[in-house]
Amino acid sequence: MSLKQQIDTDIKNAMKAKNKEELQTLRSIKSMILLAESEKGAEENLSEDAEMKLLIKASKQRKESAETYKENGRDELAQAELFELDVIERYLPKQMSEAEVQAKLKEIIAKVGASGPQDMGKVMGVATKQLAGKADGKMISQLVKQLLAS
Repeated sequence: MSLKQQIDTDIKNAMKAKNKEELQTLRSIKSMILLAESEKGAEENLSEDAEMKLLIKASKQRKESAETYKENGRDELAQAELFELDVIERYLPKQMSEAEVQAKLKEIIAKVGASGPQDMGKVMGVATKQLAGKADGKMISQLVKQLLAS
């Protein structure tokens, strides 16, 4: 079942359950998918990779918005963003822990033969492809810097 079909099913279930907050989030995800499909030069059905990128982008937006709201003392708005983030994360693959990412990065560093900070580009290219959707890009970057510096 594609992401779009899963979202449609979940929208129906949220409507039946009269869950307005979840319904709003699901509709925004569906809207993002439809917009991406209707872009010039886009395929009719998005690839799984493109769908994951959309969800990752949406989750990052929600996290950043929630942080901004908390900094400005708007906890009720931050809670709404965090609820939407929870709904979006249901469709993302399970996120790897920092220890898991570090172990995977050590494998990648050994595989590409990186020896120092000058090889960060090589490592990041492979790491971002292999860990896409499974780990945050900032965390990957920080860990690569640490591992190559030592």
